[in-house]
Amino acid sequence: MGWLFYTDRRVKTYAEEKAEIARLCTFETDTRKTLLLKACKVGSTWYAALRLTNIDGGPVEDRTYVTDADGSITFGAVFLTRYDEGCWGYKDMEESVGPVESRAPLSLLVLLSELKDPDSYAHAWRQRCRDWAAIPDYDEGDKIKLASPVTLTDGSTCQIVTATHYRRGGQKRRCYRIEETGDLVRLSKASLAGSELLSSAKSAASPVLAEFFAGKGS
Repeated sequence: MGWLFYTDRRVKTYAEEKAEIARLCTFETDTRKTLLLKACKVGSTWYAALRLTNIDGGPVEDRTYVTDADGSITFGAVFLTRYDEGCWGYKDMEESVGPVESRAPLSLLVLLSELKDPDSYAHAWRQRCRDWAAIPDYDEGDKIKLASPVTLTDGSTCQIVTATHYRRGGQKRRCYRIEETGDLVRLSKASLAGSELLSSAKSAASPVLAEFFAGKGS
């Protein structure tokens, strides 16, 4: 399915987006109905968990999902969204068709039914979401070794950095200080995948904390 834009511009705010996603995820036919369990927005993408049940109360049979104990199945959906000249639009995909965007939070993934095929698109999508969630969110002052050197726009590389920040427009923005040069650089979350914490700002705060954090790593 392609993109659908609302030319009447009735969707303008986050709350209106969320309400529209809820409406799109809630429907009923003569035989089945869906209930939206959870929806969350990451960047410009909405992720949703939808529970599908049969109107007659019988178990839902599906080639992709294992039927839950109550006879329902719960599947994941991805809604790409964007604004074009003030008009909000979306493109929706079910998880089993292999969506590229894969940043659904773990709190949504735990709601989904088990999968029958471990080699399915849905299984791979869920694993990418888990991999994304596993990327560390470092604290100010943490020294980090990236899994591999990152090439910067000037052609140089960096691998050991310290989490810090700079201010723009009165707001703190995350950046990293390069160990070798002291220069500041912005890094995407994806570049932190597989990174290693060399020293923690928390553990450096006091000898007691240092001993505590050392014990956690052993």
